This record gives sequence, C-alpha cells and structure tokens, in this order.
Amino acid sequence: MGDTLKIVVLVKHVPDAQFDRHIGPDRTLERSESILSELDEYALESALQLSEARGGEKAGNQVIALTMGAPDAANALKKALQIGASSGIHVSDDALAGSDASVTSLVLAAAVRSVGDVDLVLAGMSSTDGETSIVPAQLSERLGVPQLTFASSLEVTGRTAVIRRDGDATLDTVEADLPAVVSVTDQINEPRYPNFKGILAAKKKKIVALGLSDLGLEAGQVGAAGSLTRVEQADPRPARSAGTIITDEGDAGVKLVDFLAAQKLI
Repeated sequence: MGDTLKIVVLVKHVPDAQFDRHIGPDRTLERSESILSELDEYALESALQLSEARGGEKAGNQVIALTMGAPDAANALKKALQIGASSGIHVSDDALAGSDASVTSLVLAAAVRSVGDVDLVLAGMSSTDGETSIVPAQLSERLGVPQLTFASSLEVTGRTAVIRRDGDATLDTVEADLPAVVSVTDQINEPRYPNFKGILAAKKKKIVALGLSDLGLEAGQVGAAGSLTRVEQADPRPARSAGTIITDEGDAGVKLVDFLAAQKLI
C-alpha cells in the first residue's frame, strides 16, 4: 500500500433531468426536485477506488464530500455518504444566492483550505445544470496547485497523479505532483450504488456546516455582488412548432429533395 490520501470530492445538488426545468423569479433554476449530479458520482467513485487501494478509511484515508448551496443541498452530501464518502462539508449562506462560477470557485477554495492538507480535489467534468466545466480550473488557480482536467483514467503513485485525456484524434497522458485538482469524465469508471450497509453507516457520519464567516469571506465577495457574470433575462423554451408534412402523391421524393435544398441541407 502507498501513502494515505486525503481527498475532497466536489458534489452538487442539481435539478433532476427527468423533469422539466423551471426558472424562478430571481432568474435562477428552481431546485425543488433535485438530486446529486450524476457526473459527480464518477468523481466520488474515483476517490473511493483510490482510498480502497490504500486500505480505505481504516488505514487513514479520507474521502470528504464538499458542496455549496441552499439547505436542501445537504441531500447531495447524504447520498455521497451513503455511497461511501467518510464525511461531508456543506457551505451554506443566504448571501451565496446568485453566485456565478467564479464566486463558486472562490468559496470552494476557502472550504478546501479549511480542511487542511488535501492531496486531491476531484470533480466531475461538468455540472448538469450550469454546464460551464470551468470551476475545476478556477479552483486550481485559486489554490495554487496543478490542474488535470477531463480525465478518462486516473492513477496516483507516490506523490504523482497521472491521467489519460481522450481527445477527438489523440490520447494524452498528463501528470502532476500532488496536491492537484482533477476533473473526471463519465468514461473513467462505473459508479456504485448505495447499499443497505452504506445507508445505515451514513447516519453515523459527520456533515460540517460552514457559513461565510467560517471561511473568512464577506457578503460583498459572493452572490450577485461578487459575481463576474449575471443573467440579464431568462425565458421559457418556446413550444416546438409542427414540422413540415409531405404527402406522397407520387412525387414525395422530389418534394423531400426540394425541402432539404431549401434548408441548405443538401
């Protein structure tokens, strides 16, 4: 077994993709029907595999799930604990409402620092709501550590992390010394499901609640006031219009070609 690892996994409470998404009066997504982002489960699975390869929690390894959000976001942490994370951190403060990706990375960096000496910060390739994919890179800059992004495989040997990144025409192998921030794709593994033992064990695991004052941040640095971007307008998606119907009267093929040509598709 190698050295023990302290790993922070970023998890997010996002609207369930099975339901239609709705924009609230504050021009943000309504999150009444939300779940742990499925892309974050790949990051959590990667962390658990790294921990288990080194003897797991009994050997001193830690997998800490970290989320930022409203009180309901604690449900994402509970799911992560049921899957196998050893503890959770929930950053929640009314002033955080309306925070963009830049503010999110600022707050998460402060939360990671509060943990102490962290070896790895793991994240999914994107959130399934904002889909910016930029928070891991911003976080690595704020923490002053290397970033290894869009990993389809991850290995840690000694104090070195090695990833494979699958491009359209190339496969890249990238490595960095720990500590590092790593984002993983949905090709890296097959996430496990919570089992009965894990669900029971999660009830005894600790979730630490942190506010802005705990992180040394002020209200003016977060939320809409501290954000570099803002949503000017949000409108419901327009209803789909009926398509063009071609009735076959012996010349349907000609009509179809004419239609495709008019749309500049051929």
